[in-house]
Amino acid sequence: MSSAVSSTVTKGTVRPVGPLVALLPAHNEEASIGAALDSLRDQTRPPDHIIVVADNCTDRTIEIARERGVEVHETVDNSHKKAGALNQVLELLLPTMGDHAQVLVMDSDCTLDPEFLAVARANLRESSLGGVGGTFRGGPGGGLVGTFQRNEYARYERDVRRLRGKALVLTGTASVFPVSVLREVIAARRDGRLPDNSGAGSVYDLRVLTEDNELSLALLHLGYSILAPAACTLETEVMPTWRALSDQRLRWKRGAIENLVDYGWTRVTLRYWGRQLLSFLGVLATLLYVGSLVAAVGVGFTLHPFWLALTGVFALERVVTVRARGVRQMALAAPVVIEFVFDIFLQAVQARAFAQAFLGTERKW
Repeated sequence: MSSAVSSTVTKGTVRPVGPLVALLPAHNEEASIGAALDSLRDQTRPPDHIIVVADNCTDRTIEIARERGVEVHETVDNSHKKAGALNQVLELLLPTMGDHAQVLVMDSDCTLDPEFLAVARANLRESSLGGVGGTFRGGPGGGLVGTFQRNEYARYERDVRRLRGKALVLTGTASVFPVSVLREVIAARRDGRLPDNSGAGSVYDLRVLTEDNELSLALLHLGYSILAPAACTLETEVMPTWRALSDQRLRWKRGAIENLVDYGWTRVTLRYWGRQLLSFLGVLATLLYVGSLVAAVGVGFTLHPFWLALTGVFALERVVTVRARGVRQMALAAPVVIEFVFDIFLQAVQARAFAQAFLGTERKW
């Protein structure tokens, strides 16, 4: 444990870059695993080794991976989803790797753009970085709910670009970590510097709903920064139904709240707590707004020029922020009421997340 900490490169120096191993956790991903592996092979600087971490697969995921000539690690008695699967393979892998090596963790329903790894590895020469992730586009499909997600992801990418890659989280879609940093995370969990709710002393906390968000907080508390460079881009799967999207976002939003509870009130978590407060106020504002509309319909109302102007400004913002997606999506965003349905949906999910976190109901992945 102590040797892992002492071997970490001093922050502020240039970090040598060693070989890269790609890990793709997969549970029944036969529809997407082939494209994900092909995108790794098509990188301008491909990984040195690829491992598909097959977790309780009952479809052709393993067969497809082996047909493409990559290593497959099948989990054993794993009941902790993605975090447990990754911990199993990292426990075997990390002792065989040098401190300057790197690990890519990539979802099996994603495809990387060709420059992703080259850009990520170039940035990781800066030793103050604990990891480099990317921004993502939504893949095809999903009808109207898929369109809403693609617009949402386009706005997120625009925000990250405007902040010059300063990301709040290294998402599970695809992120690259130095091995020395992952070793430091393990050591910090074991000696109490970082939360270890599962008692496993591993890279990923097994209890949490959002292991990527929790690991991002861990890196920040160890003094590292995280980055999502503009050229690190990829495509990820969109949820095909409202129900699937609700389940996904409820897990994300509740997990983010519970991660902050685990870390408490710190210099690092201050801005994250602030965002949660803004989200809570947003839920209240939405409730008041919808309630006022219902009341106005009941008693009758007239349009005031101030509110018309404010609505126009809001509509312009919605159009400009999806400009990268083309004229059709700009036209969809212009009538505010269409995307307002999606906003109301997300606010309802946020309200459920707050309620479940407060009540401590059973966690569901």
